Amino acid sequence: MRASKVSLVGRLRYRFDGLMARGPIALIGLLFAVSVVFIGVMAGIVKVCGLAPVDEEGHGAGFMKVFWMGLMRTLDAGTMGGDQGNWLFLICMLVEANANRHRPCITVLADKDKVEMEDEIASHVEDLKNTRLVCRSGNPYDLVDLEIVNPHEARSIVVLAPEGEDPDSHVIKTILAITHNPNRRPEPYHIVAPIRDPRNLEVAKTITKNEAVLLLVGDLIARITVQTCRQSGLSIVYTELMDFGGDEIYFQEEPGLVGKTFSDALMAYEDSSIIGLRFADGATKVNPPMDTKIGRGDKVIAISEDDDTVRLSGIQSPGLDPAAVCTAKPRERRPERTLMIGWNARGPIMINELDAYVAPGSYVRVVARSEHAADHIASRCDHLKNLKCEFEEGDTTDRAVLDRLEVPSYDHIITLGYSDQMGPQEADAKTLVTLLHLRDIAAKGARELSIVSEMQDVRNRQLAEVAKVNDFIVSDKLISLLMAQISENKELAAVFEDLFDPVGSEIYVKPVEDYVALGTPVTFYTAVDSARRRGEVAIGYRIKAEEHDAAKSHGVYVNPDKSAKVIFSAADKIIVIAED
Repeated sequence: MRASKVSLVGRLRYRFDGLMARGPIALIGLLFAVSVVFIGVMAGIVKVCGLAPVDEEGHGAGFMKVFWMGLMRTLDAGTMGGDQGNWLFLICMLVEANANRHRPCITVLADKDKVEMEDEIASHVEDLKNTRLVCRSGNPYDLVDLEIVNPHEARSIVVLAPEGEDPDSHVIKTILAITHNPNRRPEPYHIVAPIRDPRNLEVAKTITKNEAVLLLVGDLIARITVQTCRQSGLSIVYTELMDFGGDEIYFQEEPGLVGKTFSDALMAYEDSSIIGLRFADGATKVNPPMDTKIGRGDKVIAISEDDDTVRLSGIQSPGLDPAAVCTAKPRERRPERTLMIGWNARGPIMINELDAYVAPGSYVRVVARSEHAADHIASRCDHLKNLKCEFEEGDTTDRAVLDRLEVPSYDHIITLGYSDQMGPQEADAKTLVTLLHLRDIAAKGARELSIVSEMQDVRNRQLAEVAKVNDFIVSDKLISLLMAQISENKELAAVFEDLFDPVGSEIYVKPVEDYVALGTPVTFYTAVDSARRRGEVAIGYRIKAEEHDAAKSHGVYVNPDKSAKVIFSAADKIIVIAED
């Protein structure tokens, strides 16, 4: 019987099966051969199309150089950070970087080993959920390295300041590399970046062309610290507004409110708290006059669980109890005494900010172990109007020093970390020791102290909670939360700027008895109605009995259901947005 002729395809298949049977070495050899052929073809395309890299004299690379560069990148993708060449050339090497675009993606570019970044992120972020994370090694302000992460397609770009000296220069150069990139997109970028030195702010604004939201880090932390030291629980409110785990601030256009007033809008939502308006011309106003009319194209600014929960309630008659509405008792502003323990570059900013809030005749005493604190106070706090400031050199972890200060005689206490003189862990350790001494002083004096503490590492806050301090300002965490919020919505920058500015409306924690009756069930609708009669916006309340219960957010309730009834006691507070 005559054997059938084997086809060419059959022969090739037989040879391929035989090659596969030879084991891993054969597989590696085959992969190398295929890669060499593919790289050769791509090198030819790059050379023919004129996409080859050029040297400083403008001469294009030859075929063999292009081939060699491609081969090296196949063997070690990490060498791409030093490439120079046309962006199309880089795209050829980065095809897989654009895969999976249907899922949210965070791309990190830093002058650090890729594996180290991934390991560090994995150690701090347990669950990425549906987010895809891509880490790339490279210089953020190198035009070529930037193309690795394709910033031109990014919805938002967050520029982080590196550790070490002169971080602002790195931030500014990175922004320049993005906004003045020859391959930049025609549409404006949405960039969020921190600036450490106020002297660099104007320069940074000049080169951003309104494409970047610049956060003056020291100034923001100082403002939040000063506001919080005078109002217990305020840092928790800010964290709640900026933490994506709870309620945040959203913008929503609502045709059903056109022609109505801002006062009407406050009562039109059950599970959202309206705090301001974003007008059709782009202007933003937190707590505008109650009779402000809402026009077409205007948006309400709301605190809500999500953007799709900002919806009209449809309730025609909310559960108001006019008899429970109280008239605020007149309270004369009196001078305040503040003790500042510890020192860093934010100290002078805090003193100046505090001067804008307190009554004339107020006093602040600074006690710290610092060589430059006295000079900084003299040179940068020389125009105080309401404050008298005194400085004393002393070891703030020494109990004898603290006992001599008569701590219980002060209305407010601020503990600053020595972040300019030592690392974050050592600075936090000194703060923790000071807090433990203060707790003991409060216990022996049978008096509760109003203390706000600045921590560098959020993990140290859990240790500090044993001191039962009223508030903590975790510097890096708050700034990170703020940057994340603004990266999601650029318009939030104007809202937070308004809230943090001593001029205009800010968040206050005021006695509940100034708004509603004590000891009787009242709805939060009633508290909102009482506040709006005074030109204020009620956004929540704080229950004194729960202030040490972390599981209940230390008694702070932001954007509660307005129909739910609450029985308030004399020590409880109403959280409002007001001018004073």
